[in-house]
Amino acid sequence: MDNSSLDIWVAGAIAAVTVDFLVYPMDTLKTRIQSPNYNHLYKDATGAIKRDVLFRGLYQGVWSVVLATVPSSGAFFTTYETTKRMLTHSSTQYQYQSHQSKNQPPNPLPITHPLPTPLIHALSSSLGEMVSCAILTPAEVLKQNAQVLNMNSPTTTAAATQSATIHVLAKFRHRPWRLWSGYTALVGRNLPFTGLHFPVFEGVRAWLVDYWRGGKNGGVVNEGGNEVGVLERAVLTGVAAGVAGTVASVVTTPIDVVKTRVMLGASQEEVKGSEKTVGKVKGTLAVGREVWREEGVRGLFRGGALRSVWSAFGMSIYLGIYEGGRMYLEKRRKETDEGEVL
Repeated sequence: MDNSSLDIWVAGAIAAVTVDFLVYPMDTLKTRIQSPNYNHLYKDATGAIKRDVLFRGLYQGVWSVVLATVPSSGAFFTTYETTKRMLTHSSTQYQYQSHQSKNQPPNPLPITHPLPTPLIHALSSSLGEMVSCAILTPAEVLKQNAQVLNMNSPTTTAAATQSATIHVLAKFRHRPWRLWSGYTALVGRNLPFTGLHFPVFEGVRAWLVDYWRGGKNGGVVNEGGNEVGVLERAVLTGVAAGVAGTVASVVTTPIDVVKTRVMLGASQEEVKGSEKTVGKVKGTLAVGREVWREEGVRGLFRGGALRSVWSAFGMSIYLGIYEGGRMYLEKRRKETDEGEVL
């Protein structure tokens, strides 16, 4: 691939916004199920689920994350692609193969390294996530608190004309730093998720592309793989992303539960006598121990099945659109450049 930074930003932004709108209702349900007040807010005295409350306002808070998705996704993919290219081109194996073919590009780093390809993908995606999470954390805090807000309760009646996001944002008016509460938990969830997801994804996609090319050409694979079109590449990428997303989401569900609890606690207040005071935000480890102590393994995997479904679906569409988008932009740019030359 020979994409410009603009290609990567545009393709990543379009993919991220599309997925946000498609899977947001499932994300809202997952957040409500993982909420510490799930039994109190979404079940009645008999233990039956209050469906009218649980399934109401499934798009509450969507705009906060959509607005943050464009810069955060662009930052992730730019960092990921740049780091992956630099680490790949500076590997001893790549330098040796390039030297053998007498087509050796300059080493982008002052050193060479023997890192295997899966580790290069894991490191690149992890660095991309750390950059992306710094941008996304405030939006995640607003989103998750808006998702569990009951706009029909007496405490929110006065703000009935406001959106859930605006109502939640008002809680942080005097303590905006709390919008970054949960950054550690978000990174702690996303690093193992992406660190596991992208090596599996890249491996499965490479196998699928080789299998598809071989089947199409009677087992003969053309050098460069130019016969794989934009649509085919997008579909194969989506399938690989769905498989990898399922595996990664199951493994990282416990830290996702902890992340949800930390972010929901960021807007809570303590009541002392007749006064409300700002309570201290619990850390990631403290919340994790609390969930384990009070709810056990079942609590740590609450919402795991739903998360696996929407992760597989979301990652499939996300990376499928991204891959197809950047291939299309690259192809269109090359055709434009060739036309100008002629």
